[in-house]
Amino acid sequence: MLLDTPSLYFRAFFGVPETIKAPDGTPVNAVRGLIDMIATLVRDHSPAELVATMDADWRPAFRVAAIPTYKAHRVAQGDAEEVPATLVPQIAVINEVLDAVGIARLESPGYEADDVIGTLTHRAGRGAVDIVTGDRDLFQLVDDARPVRVLYTARGIRNLQIVDEEFVTGKYGVPGRSYADFATLRGDPSDGLPGVPGVGDKTAAALITRFGSLPALLEALDGGVTEGFPAGSRARLAAARDYLSAAPAVVKVAHDAPLPDADLTVPAKPRDPEALVALADRWGLDGPLNRLLAVLDR
Repeated sequence: MLLDTPSLYFRAFFGVPETIKAPDGTPVNAVRGLIDMIATLVRDHSPAELVATMDADWRPAFRVAAIPTYKAHRVAQGDAEEVPATLVPQIAVINEVLDAVGIARLESPGYEADDVIGTLTHRAGRGAVDIVTGDRDLFQLVDDARPVRVLYTARGIRNLQIVDEEFVTGKYGVPGRSYADFATLRGDPSDGLPGVPGVGDKTAAALITRFGSLPALLEALDGGVTEGFPAGSRARLAAARDYLSAAPAVVKVAHDAPLPDADLTVPAKPRDPEALVALADRWGLDGPLNRLLAVLDR
């Protein structure tokens, strides 16, 4: 089980009231919410291995070089991500809690959590993988043959949507392996990806279905093929040719991010009990940590 941790702690932050505070009055809503999410996931799905993936770089240079607008609307001062002020200090607490519990926490310099997930999924070979995220970008990793599924959090952690090939095909009209090509054509305003103007979900799905992949579509476009393009789409694609060359480097998650060796086994007991007790006392986390430890012990 691979956790898109930033996606989860943002959901926890906005889903749990900021009135949930430590003894000194510091908000710990994201910390408590994330701990309870992990307890629920382990209880309901019993993974043998568990990884909390992190963003070492939320806006990697290689993606910005390809598409300068990538996440540009989320930039605060300098090149930092715009994060609520009361969430920022909680991220450090989350890291300390995960380490004390013994849940593997992995990141890779210059890469996003999505890339860590892509790399670990690739390394798993034929092993089954569940990816927990609220980010549709990771639908591109769905693969029934292995299987790789996304446990999609849009409806909440207790009402997860199981995203498999059937789900992706039913919703978007393309198989999971084609989702990145589909998303490149359609674009994603939340990530600052413009897509091809005038090409929405239906046209993008029709193009991928007709040509099979974005490289095959571009080969047909460059080769002067005129058949198979929905009305008006060929001219739009030709006008966006530079974007279509650059965007795949942004949309597709990496499969080769360098990662340190780590024990991914779900811990039965906390790695550092003394540190965990200190964290529980300092931040008022007795309740959620006891719930998590009880689940891990089972």
